[in-house]
Amino acid sequence: MILMVSGRTDIVAFYTPWFINRLKEGYIDVRNPFNKKLVSRIELNKVDAILFCTKNPIPIIPYLKEIEKPILFHITITPYLKDIEPNIIDKKDIIKGVKEISKIIGSKYTYIRYDPIFINDKYTLSYHIKMFERLCTNLEGYVNHIIISFLDDYKNVRKNIKVLNPKKLTQVDYKEIGINFSTIAKKHKMTVQTCFEDENMVKYGFEKGDCLGVELAKELTGKTKFKKWKARKENKCNCVEMVDIGAYNTCSHFCKYCYANYDEKEVIKNKKLHNPTSSLLIGELESDDIIKIRKE
Repeated sequence: MILMVSGRTDIVAFYTPWFINRLKEGYIDVRNPFNKKLVSRIELNKVDAILFCTKNPIPIIPYLKEIEKPILFHITITPYLKDIEPNIIDKKDIIKGVKEISKIIGSKYTYIRYDPIFINDKYTLSYHIKMFERLCTNLEGYVNHIIISFLDDYKNVRKNIKVLNPKKLTQVDYKEIGINFSTIAKKHKMTVQTCFEDENMVKYGFEKGDCLGVELAKELTGKTKFKKWKARKENKCNCVEMVDIGAYNTCSHFCKYCYANYDEKEVIKNKKLHNPTSSLLIGELESDDIIKIRKE
């Protein structure tokens, strides 16, 4: 079993004390987002590896050497400012954090996500190319691989469309991004791939790969058989199955393009219900909850 911590919220940035408490207790309870009374209990002795997904890895760095599981990091660093990412910490500090993590777990397991890419009058194509070059320059030797994706039509994106004001990417734009990003990455001894995108960037020098495919899962866990990730029903994603322990509408970064937040008032309300000692990320177990042990 591989834990995803988390695609639904930034547990590392905002809830690290809770996560460390759960590691000590030996289990995590996750409320089903589509059936609130159904709770999945994850026994941590069944966990083979952990994928940390975060925009601020700093809170968990002091605990990494204590975590007795193979670790993979996906750290998102984008070039947007406070109009798009109002609560992201200084990118320079994030980069320092990436370097620390790379020293602990190795550059091979420290991935950067430049995600999502969109362009408008402020965040132009040339701006992205310049900032991608700066990012790769700063992280050369600490990161081997970068994953990119493009803006998707989520509920939160539609709500913030006037702020984002994205322009439709043309084939010329994709080509410019593809050629420039792959050239820059190669210059800094890195590879680059897309994540679950319709646009084929391999022809521009990108690698064809998955965010956590079978080969990497084998390397991390020592196991040989993995189910396909059910979260991606289409056949374009070949990531292995992961168990996400997060909850939607609980991330205070408030990024205008986020797929996991769509109601900032709900985020504020949910965070007030957070108890670092609870088995659940948000709230407490209730007497009529149905708890099912997650199988390996």
